[in-house]
Amino acid sequence: MEKVEKFKKVLTDGQVYKKDFLILGTGILDGNPVSGAQIKLPLKTLNRHGLIAGATGTGKTKTLQVLAEQLSLKGVPSVLMDLKGDLSGLAQPGEANDFILNRSKVIGVDYDPMGLPVELMSISNEKGVRLKATISEFGPVLISQILDLNDTQRGVIALIFRYCDLHHLPLLNLKDLKRMLQFVTNEGKEVITKEFGSVSSASVSTIMRKIIELEQQGAEKFFGEKSFEVEDFCRQKYGRGVISIIRLTDIQSRPKLFSTFMLSLLSEIYETFPEQGDDDKPKLCLFIDEAHLVFDNASKDLLEKIEAIVKLIRSKGVGVYFCTQTPTDVPENILGQLGLKIQHALRAFTAKDRKAISKTAENYPDSEFYETSKILTSMGIGEALVTALNEKGIPTPLAHTLVRAPITRMDILTNNEINSLVASSDLVGKYNEDVDRESAFEMLEKKMEKIEQEQEKASLPKPNLGTARRTKEDESLIEELSKNTMVRQLGRTIFRELTRGILGSFTGKRR
Repeated sequence: MEKVEKFKKVLTDGQVYKKDFLILGTGILDGNPVSGAQIKLPLKTLNRHGLIAGATGTGKTKTLQVLAEQLSLKGVPSVLMDLKGDLSGLAQPGEANDFILNRSKVIGVDYDPMGLPVELMSISNEKGVRLKATISEFGPVLISQILDLNDTQRGVIALIFRYCDLHHLPLLNLKDLKRMLQFVTNEGKEVITKEFGSVSSASVSTIMRKIIELEQQGAEKFFGEKSFEVEDFCRQKYGRGVISIIRLTDIQSRPKLFSTFMLSLLSEIYETFPEQGDDDKPKLCLFIDEAHLVFDNASKDLLEKIEAIVKLIRSKGVGVYFCTQTPTDVPENILGQLGLKIQHALRAFTAKDRKAISKTAENYPDSEFYETSKILTSMGIGEALVTALNEKGIPTPLAHTLVRAPITRMDILTNNEINSLVASSDLVGKYNEDVDRESAFEMLEKKMEKIEQEQEKASLPKPNLGTARRTKEDESLIEELSKNTMVRQLGRTIFRELTRGILGSFTGKRR
């Protein structure tokens, strides 16, 4: 009895909160859940990021579901990257049974099944709001990092962006970027050499191949317009935070597209949201499922940028949560930035597994009530080791926790339910209209066509584009084409160009 009381005192002394908090579950001692030992997570520190780890089938996805639910009930919106397709059930109420009711009673919470406001989104062919971004919004540095280019190839990309800046050629999609690469080595070779220096055909060919590789992973559906405005993630309905579920089930075999999208999203949020500091609750929480896909396919430079964003995005009121099998899937420099750690069971089937478990145990505080490495392999489904940050930013004692059950459906939506959800969305009408306005590809084609027509009329040999002086008529053409840019897109792009910096996504004004 004394041990139980001591256990409760150790847990509750570190979790006396003046501000609002979430109840994740209750502590477990000697294999038995302890009433009155609730594990609480203060909203104030949920912008300090987190990790949800565990072997397949141990309940980490349901824990992610619980966190998204409780945040929504507190009015905090969240974004969930759903690679397995099992999170859509958040839109429908769960079903009570004796097991769930008993579990809730032990934890000391009511079980009140309900559906929550959900927005389905996609970067591919899945149903929902289409998320897109333009090549210009990525900028030369991020595009180069995504393509994993060397210094010489990066210089070519920077040159292309600069030329497009000067000549008012919008880079909206991969078609535009490929056309510009052809331009600098073909009809525009001499003028490019005169203005910027020679460009290696071998470098351009390598870049072209890497773009084709990205296209094969479905990136052509992601690059383009209308660009998604990340402010639309921060919505509430009926006082509850909207849960945006980005359905990625059809890109599991295309990790480069996934890592590209994830980094662009973090970058856009960081560079768009205003500074918020440490508020009483986060403005937005992002949950990245199967996070190892991001890190396994990222270059060294890309990892450094992710680390920089994770360190700095907290000041925007945004928490980032990585969901993966083991903490070792996350680079150490990023792992050290995570305030909340929820570790589900690991399985020790091989010598390598046992070494991984020993290393994982070192990532958590010592406990006087149990041996971490043993608990890691003996926990049941829906149990986890939990340590968080209290309101003062101090890590709470490690607690073997019985996690509460989700109040939403622990299964996927039917096709009819998905269709109904998508049909009722306000954002689908805003973003799912296909826009293919005049951009670099069309402008260059028209310009080349006009030059050829003028040559035919004059019955003169084809002039050298590099030595021909720009005529007033040519300048008026460029001016006229530049006026065709949509006012909304131009305004948003200029604003972003002036404010971006952390990823080097933009290098000065582009329009």
